Amino acid sequence: MTKIVYNLVYNRKKRLNKNGTALVQVEAYLNRKRMYFSTNVYLRPEQWDARRLVVKRHPNAEALNRYIHDMAARIERTELELWQQGRNISLELLRSVVKNNADVHSFSHFFREEVRRAVLKESTRRNHLSTLGLLESFDKNATFADITFGFVSSFESFLKSKNYHPNTIAKHLRHLKRYVNVAINKGYMDVRQYAFRKYRIRGVESRHTFLSPDELEALEGLELTDGNVRFRKTLDAFLFCCYAGMRYSDFITLSSHNVMKVNGMTWITYRSVKTRVEVRLPIYLLFSGKAIAILEKYEADLDSFFAIGDNSNVNKRLAVIARLAGLEKRITFHTARHTNATLLIFNGVSITTVQKLLGHKNVRTTQVYTNIMDMTIVQDLEKSWRK
Repeated sequence: MTKIVYNLVYNRKKRLNKNGTALVQVEAYLNRKRMYFSTNVYLRPEQWDARRLVVKRHPNAEALNRYIHDMAARIERTELELWQQGRNISLELLRSVVKNNADVHSFSHFFREEVRRAVLKESTRRNHLSTLGLLESFDKNATFADITFGFVSSFESFLKSKNYHPNTIAKHLRHLKRYVNVAINKGYMDVRQYAFRKYRIRGVESRHTFLSPDELEALEGLELTDGNVRFRKTLDAFLFCCYAGMRYSDFITLSSHNVMKVNGMTWITYRSVKTRVEVRLPIYLLFSGKAIAILEKYEADLDSFFAIGDNSNVNKRLAVIARLAGLEKRITFHTARHTNATLLIFNGVSITTVQKLLGHKNVRTTQVYTNIMDMTIVQDLEKSWRK
């Protein structure tokens, strides 16, 4: 390859400004052409050593020398990164990248561009971008070289300081690992410096949090007054999903068009965002039709009922609602889906029917709910004893 040659140039135009100073520039030379990048450092003639290409006799000479040489090195690294991307190098391309601040050293920039280009479900894309948001909160200027074992350890500690659940932390670390692997495969990072070589991502055994019949009844009977009235729609949406068994991602995509009457009975039909399975819910038969009462409450503007905001803020509101109801359990919007499945099985609905209602592709996914409620065990034993 033809390599760009870099040099530092002082007072290229041979003319001082009104302050008696001139500019230091980084010169890039390729194929008999030159291009210049401003360092924004202005010096008097006696402050520049033309032989050694360094600042001299300046009160901040050491810092200025470090700055201008770092800038030249940064531009050269940009060229090398562009080579690694397989780009046809030209002075115009180099100027465009530097001018537009398309920092090819920035891991965050790379992460965002990879998420944009990747073939992902929209919900997965949002998840990956949430990891990027946290990463930028931790260190928005991180370069590829910064992503070390120590960096990942510190990022994990940062997430712990935010009181994220261990499995949520593990999820974000897995996302980070994915894009580190992509960066290595594309030649942006040296595999010998792989941050996850000895780094173990640790989660905890997942437990499906669900509400018992008494806890669900406590939420159903909760009266929200004064400033807490603002939580009403969130609570109603949560209760609706307790009755319908829907994921957050599916609930927020609903509209009035998903609610239909079949022989005078109310059904919800939708295609799952996660599994793409078509689901048909006879909500008039589920939990004594309680979901219908909630829909009727919002029938004047049903579409607004399904617009409840982002999942993170919804879960924060649910934490407040749980405290108001006297629940000691930590609940999230997904707790509604677990509650639905667990209580249906507890009440004797067959596992294959629950599978269809939840939109699971495989019954094994549904079977986990048969093992999570002690009351179900007691009920099964009591039935056996009565025989």
